[in-house]
Order: sequence, then structure tokens, then C-alpha cells
Amino acid sequence: MSLNGRTALVTGASQGIGAAIARRLAEAGADVVLHGIETQAQGEPIAAALARETGRRCAYVGANLADASAAAGLVAAATEALAAPDILVNNAGIQHTCGIAEFPPERWDAIIAINLSAAFHTLRAAVPGMRARGWGRIVNIASVHGLVASVNKSAYLAAKHGLVGMSKGVALETAAEGITVNCICPGWTDTVLIQPQIEARAAAHGGDRQAGIRDLLREKQPNLTLLPPERIGDVAVFLCSEAAAGITGVALPVDGGWTAQ
Repeated sequence: MSLNGRTALVTGASQGIGAAIARRLAEAGADVVLHGIETQAQGEPIAAALARETGRRCAYVGANLADASAAAGLVAAATEALAAPDILVNNAGIQHTCGIAEFPPERWDAIIAINLSAAFHTLRAAVPGMRARGWGRIVNIASVHGLVASVNKSAYLAAKHGLVGMSKGVALETAAEGITVNCICPGWTDTVLIQPQIEARAAAHGGDRQAGIRDLLREKQPNLTLLPPERIGDVAVFLCSEAAAGITGVALPVDGGWTAQ
């Protein structure tokens, strides 16, 4: 599953699932542009460390994806920093949990902007170049919540269901052009995004974090295992490889059995 000669752009790549995907793509041979919200001075050492550890060319570009113009310009920035992306991974995301009656409108707007609209802008910018080259891989990191629902997550559900639907539509548009468009739908994964939920559960168990994790997973995830982000990176490499050339328009759960119930 070599990705030698390819260039990838990964959003939200300075930590968590995005960092794991960027590392796995580089280890598979791709040059990688990492996106984050850090300053250039903070982000460049992250890219330099990945380049040093994998032997690939890596660069960093910062952008606030809540800003539509910044999201729309991200592919051009990546092209200037390294090369036009053959692989696009939309991973950046935020979360807020709250009942609908109390849900802050500004949090709704931010979640839709970063988790959904930013992916629209990057896809719109990346697809023409992929078409011209006759090859492209787009992997959108959705969520199990792009397939099923949970309470108190209305904005996240709307964004992730929308991302799955958009991916299917773009997959059909590009199916005969050497481009694949797929979603990965992780279940509970060990990232900073879910730490507030773990901490809330832990508080109910006298501050025992492991008890909080077990309590959280028991409701939804049958394997009772908080997934390492590296497992999502492995799936991303597969979907970007020639082995997955016939797979497009799918929303692949990596969820420990969550959606099998």
C-alpha cells in the first residue's frame, strides 16, 4: 500500500486522529502538509519532527477553518508550501454537547463551519486538480454519529450526517475520474475531543478515569476499548492505496461494533 510520489493534505493534523493519519500517510511514503490552528512558529516544528522521523517532505499551514475564505484557500496554501495535494483528509472538528433548548447558536454555527462547511470548501478546491491529474483520494473523517444519533449532540450530528451525504454525492460525481471519496466513521477514540465526556463520567466514579471510560463505552461500544488514533490512520492509508481503488462513496465504521447493534 505504498503512497510514494503522492502529496497529502491533512486538516487538524497537529494532534489526535489527524496527527496519527499524517504519520501513517508519511510512513506509507506520502509527503504531507499538516494543517492546524497553531501559529506558523508553533506548527513548523511539528512538521519538521514528522519529516525527520519518516524521511518524507512535510510542511505546516495554519488556518482558522471557521473562516470560509481561509478554508477555501487551504488547498492553494498547501500547494504553495509543498505541492498540489493528491490526497485530502478532512479531519478537523470540534464538539459541544448540550440539549437543543439550551444549545448556543454560536456553537452551532462554529460546529457546522468547521466540521462540514470547511470540508465543502477544501473538496471544491482540490477536486479540479485531482481531475486534471486523473487520480485523487479524499477521506473525510466523519463519526459513528454520521450514521446514528445520541442525545445532546444536535450540531455534531447534523455536521457529520451532512459530511457523509456530501461525500456520497462527490463520490458519484468523480467515480469515473480516478478519484475516490470515502468517510471513516470512528467510534470512541482516545482524543482530546472526548475528554470532557470522560471527565464527567469519571467525576461520577470518584475521579476514577478508567471507570469513567468503561462507563462511557458500555453504553455504545461493545468492544469496550477506547480506540488508539493510529487505527484510524491505518484505515486512511488503506483507503488512499491502490488496494481500495474500487471503494468510493462508503462510510466505513471503525467503532468496535457500535453500529452493529
